[in-house]
Amino acid sequence: MKILLTGFEPFGGEPVNPSQVVVQAIGHMMFENVNVMTAILPVSRFEATQALSVAIAQFEPDAVMMLGEAGTRARVSPERVAINVDDFRIPDNGGHQPQNEPIVPDGPAAYFSTLPIQKLVARLTAADIPAAISNSAGTYLCNRVFYWVMHLIHSQNLPIRAGFIHLPYLHEQSLNKRDCPSLARATQIEAIRLSILACAE
Repeated sequence: MKILLTGFEPFGGEPVNPSQVVVQAIGHMMFENVNVMTAILPVSRFEATQALSVAIAQFEPDAVMMLGEAGTRARVSPERVAINVDDFRIPDNGGHQPQNEPIVPDGPAAYFSTLPIQKLVARLTAADIPAAISNSAGTYLCNRVFYWVMHLIHSQNLPIRAGFIHLPYLHEQSLNKRDCPSLARATQIEAIRLSILACAE
C-alpha cells in the first residue's frame, strides 16, 4: 500500500508547524507492507493545491493523509468533512486572504473523508492518545487542501482514500500562550504512526 502523507510549513508567526515535524519524522520510519511518501506543502492558497496535485500524479498513492495545525485543540482530530469555501482569518504566507470564495466554482458544497476516522480515533484512544473526530476543518488552508483533494479524486474517479487530521500545538509553541493546550512531539508522531497502520489494515 502507498500512502502520501503531507504537512504544512510554519505560518502565522509560529517558528514550527507540528504537521511538518510529524511528517519529517514519519518519513524516516519503515513500515511493513506500507510505502509512506511525504510532502511539505507551502501555506499559500494556490501553491499548496498545485503541489498536492503534482504529488498525487507522481506517487499514485492508495491513500492521502493530510496533516495540519489546529493550535486551539487539545486532541488529535481526524476531520469528517471539507467545505467548498475559502474564508481566511489571516493572510497565508503568499499574502492571499480570500473572503467567502469557493474553492471550486460550481463544486459540491462538501465532501466527507474516506479515511476510517472512527477506527483512527479508537486506535489512538486505546493507546492513551487524546483524539476525537472534528466536524469542522475551518476555512483556511487545511480545509482548502482537504476539499481540493477530495474533489480531484471524485472528478477523476481515482481509487484513492483521503482525509485530513489536525494536530495540536507542540509543547514549545504553547510556552508563551496562556492556557493553550499542546501535545508532546513524540505523542503526535506516535499518533500518526498508529493512524497509518490503521489505514493500511
